[in-house]
Amino acid sequence: MRKLIAPAVSSVVGPGQVGKAHPHESARLQVKGEARYVTDIPLPQGSLYGVVVLASQANAAVSLHIEEVRASEGVAAVMTAADIPGHQDIGPVFPGDPLLVMDKTLYVGQALFLVAATSETLARAAAAKARIEYAEAEPLALDPKASVAANLLVRPTHVMERHPAAAITSGEISLSSTLEIGGQEHFYLETQATLAIPGEEGALHLHCSTQHPSEVQKLVAEVLNLPLHLISVEVRRLGGGFGGKETQAAGVACMAALLASKTQRPVVLRLNRQEDMRLTGKRHPFVADTELTADAAGMIQSLTMTLTGNCGCSPDLSEAIVDRAMFHADNAYYLPDATVTGFRAFTHTASNTAFRGFGGPQGMLAIEAAMDDLARTLQEDPFEVRLRNLYDTETRNQTHYGQTIEHFPVADMMLALADRCDYRRRYESIREANQQDASSTVRRGIALTPVKFGISFTAQHLNQAGALVHIYTDGSVQVNHGGIEMGQGLHIKMQQIAADAFALPLEQIRITATRTDKVPNTSPTAASSGADLNGQAVQDACMTLRSRLTELVAQNVGVTAAQVSFNEGDIEAADQRWSFAELVQQAYFARVSLSATGYYRTPRIYYDREKAEGHPFYYFAHGVACSEVEVDTLTGEYRLLQVDILHDVGHSLNPAMDKGQIEGGFVQGLGWLTTEELVWDEQGRLRTDTPATYKIPTLGDVPARFNTELLTQADHPAATIHRSKAVGEPPFMLAISAWCALRDALSDIAPGRPVPLNAPATPEAVWRAARSLEEMHYAAVS
Repeated sequence: MRKLIAPAVSSVVGPGQVGKAHPHESARLQVKGEARYVTDIPLPQGSLYGVVVLASQANAAVSLHIEEVRASEGVAAVMTAADIPGHQDIGPVFPGDPLLVMDKTLYVGQALFLVAATSETLARAAAAKARIEYAEAEPLALDPKASVAANLLVRPTHVMERHPAAAITSGEISLSSTLEIGGQEHFYLETQATLAIPGEEGALHLHCSTQHPSEVQKLVAEVLNLPLHLISVEVRRLGGGFGGKETQAAGVACMAALLASKTQRPVVLRLNRQEDMRLTGKRHPFVADTELTADAAGMIQSLTMTLTGNCGCSPDLSEAIVDRAMFHADNAYYLPDATVTGFRAFTHTASNTAFRGFGGPQGMLAIEAAMDDLARTLQEDPFEVRLRNLYDTETRNQTHYGQTIEHFPVADMMLALADRCDYRRRYESIREANQQDASSTVRRGIALTPVKFGISFTAQHLNQAGALVHIYTDGSVQVNHGGIEMGQGLHIKMQQIAADAFALPLEQIRITATRTDKVPNTSPTAASSGADLNGQAVQDACMTLRSRLTELVAQNVGVTAAQVSFNEGDIEAADQRWSFAELVQQAYFARVSLSATGYYRTPRIYYDREKAEGHPFYYFAHGVACSEVEVDTLTGEYRLLQVDILHDVGHSLNPAMDKGQIEGGFVQGLGWLTTEELVWDEQGRLRTDTPATYKIPTLGDVPARFNTELLTQADHPAATIHRSKAVGEPPFMLAISAWCALRDALSDIAPGRPVPLNAPATPEAVWRAARSLEEMHYAAVS
């Protein structure tokens, strides 16, 4: 077997700056408290503070009495839907997202009206004086499966099928299950925020906490009925996004822009935590209904899966999110015969939206639960059942949507990690301990699970990026690109790519704030494609400039371009040497342009929705994780004891950043599957809307033994930037191993029975699952 484990991070180096473990480009500023976010920007003189008032009832006609609000101290503007000069609907792809309530509310927490005043305190005090009258609420749709039965859908149903011509023998094992998968609050540290500053001739400049500046620009222009060239959006960094600021940052930006345009004064609008949690959508909750058949050896014969996504009150990005769940209903397993159906259910809750993984985690969890159930039925180690059902690149290499698997190191990775973390010995030891002391309430469990995650936007047009690079006459370089830095280390990777292109030290490269008036028509920083797309665009611009400099040297010295070399800040040709700054000076006086744009679009991707087949992903990222847990079945409490990860990053652009993303993604996934429970009451009110009631993982949830290694192979077929692989979303799904380990810990209570555990597996859910298994066991032996 090939060596799959990377050396220590500090020794991973590339040919230049690429591949080195440089720290985050904002790390020093963040540690010192000097990194500026939207609400850290010093406000211009005369600035106002905006607040938004939210609805307290869903599906009810509403009338607003706001005369006292307008007359309150410090109030400069009060705006309702009737005051919007342009579009009132800000749906990002399909209509259905009114910026402010028109006549009838869709959900509790929907925006009713806006107030701008000379201080936030005065704005909130004024808003509290509003008299809001609701008619009797009509019945609410809160159950997604009931919505599907009533044909309440935000988008049409889609089906992916693979039925090979060769007949499949009827499976000897037939399993069916229903898995409820909870949603997740983004809980970015920086809540939604925008500072809108009016300019000349109706122009507006927005500092916005968004993953998609160009969409904010477009929607603000439409709401104000202005051309796009009058709106500019700037983003230096986000205090976290995770998908929650891909589309839903636009609402707050439009609100701030409305108030600024009306008053012709700068307006800052920042949601507090509770407002943010009530107003904005979450990760989609899903219900997965699965029917699986297998032969006696545990090889899957057929899969029928129905994925019902709770989309909330509008389409938002739900069509693509449910599609991605369907694309990932196979995870890493070959399905000889498959039918996957995706429903997009309407409910009277906030419109659910993008979240790290974009539906992929929900599809993967469903198939991993089915694999677990199959292994329990066979009374085999789930690791072995998973291993034998994996794809290969020869005959078992067609997905249920027709994409051929060209590169698949997962089997090697699973075996390598199992060996490295001593999985098989630990599994047998756990089985023996759990079965020997069956009366004990403390049990252990272990699971090793794979991840195969498709990289590309499933909307083809989003797979493009631009960049703008300037070289100044002192040899310093300024890079601007369309990607957003939200903590993941995108800017340092772009800095490394540019430094590598010119063979310069990092100190000579500066990444500036993303701006729509520098790089236009940008795609969102999402789908794990930030470094892939923008890195290629940055390199394209840099190589254009390097080519111009090379041509100048070649002409002046009388050599070919191939004889000109860039090396550690110097340029050499025909025994002559210049510093980069010296050559740039020569280029300036020779009237050589020292500014260039770069552009990239991803090749080879398409999806025919009518035929439900295509090549929607440029490549796949892979990972494997092993988790061990200890569970007290008497109380449902548990501890994560050890995690071991081996993750495929291709040739890492920055191993330190990638390792941080892998570990952070795992912990966030752990929260989704264990601690983060969203609860709505019968009136559609979110009851878990503060940190006191909604529990994200803490340091105590991270195991003391947390081992992360990078896969050293860089031989995947896709020509990515420096042969790297995306690492934003794929590690999130590694946490499925912890959820499966909880199921494993409970499995010995009733051997041979699937474990009835939904997600999130809170202690209460674990306790209920343990009681249910005990009842099954007693019924079987009595």
